Amino acid sequence: MSTLTEAVRSSASGGSRSGRADRIRSSSPRALSAYYWMVWPAVIAFALFHTVPMLVGVFFSFTNYAGYGDWNFVGISNYLNLFKDDRVWGAYGFSFLFAIVATILTNAISLAIAMGLNAKIEARDFFRGVYFVPYVLAMLVIGYVFQYLFTNSLPKLFPGIPLIADNILSNPDWAWLAIVSLAVWQGCAFTIIIYLSGLQTIPSELYEAASLDGASSWRQFWAITFPLISAFFTINVVLSLKGYLQVFDPIVALTNGGPGTSTESVTMLIFKGGYGGGEFAYQTANAVVFFIVITIVSLLQFRVLQRREVDA
Repeated sequence: MSTLTEAVRSSASGGSRSGRADRIRSSSPRALSAYYWMVWPAVIAFALFHTVPMLVGVFFSFTNYAGYGDWNFVGISNYLNLFKDDRVWGAYGFSFLFAIVATILTNAISLAIAMGLNAKIEARDFFRGVYFVPYVLAMLVIGYVFQYLFTNSLPKLFPGIPLIADNILSNPDWAWLAIVSLAVWQGCAFTIIIYLSGLQTIPSELYEAASLDGASSWRQFWAITFPLISAFFTINVVLSLKGYLQVFDPIVALTNGGPGTSTESVTMLIFKGGYGGGEFAYQTANAVVFFIVITIVSLLQFRVLQRREVDA
């Protein structure tokens, strides 16, 4: 009797499962159409506000359009002139120097802080929230606060240090370090969150086993921690370098590209020349070249860092 009951139940459950499968199968075209209705508006909006303007910009990069008035086709002369422009070379040099230094500092500091915040310390959640605050604040607001510190507070607090006492923002050789400090201070907030996510995926049993084997903390870091968060390290390095290459807000807030053009990044040059200097087509060509450069750099980073992940 019990066997029969089980058979009835199993057949009933099988029938109900098959019925549900049939309903899902019959409703799948309707579900797919719903997905399309959700996806297509985003695709159309992306094309209208991103792809189309980008293609229009590429078109105008082959003209002499100044942003107003008439224009004529000039072929690739804008692109050729970019390679002869010392100001463009200077902007690219500053952007890469700034991006490399800021990326190294951001990831080194963020990883150290993340490991501290991942440890069993008191008020850990509070400190995690404190370190994330800079990412919430607007860059221009923070920038003006840092500008006041560099121009007023620090010279009075440290009058014996020449570089600080003389206002570092007015020094054409070292003003970029002030911009780096501001960018790293805010950039660490998001990078710390990524590293914390990676550190929390590492089983604590690995550290316990390594401790029993007599491995030092430094050895545990290089043998366990860093290899297991290598994917997170790749994400942070690629995003950091890409973002810092496009640095704009910290420069506007601190130096506006000065003194002279010593802290003028590529994005700052494109903005100044394209919108205020009557070089719309010329700087659009610069933007196209810069887009290609960033794409190549990002792909090379992924290739090298992901190969290191496999080796690790």
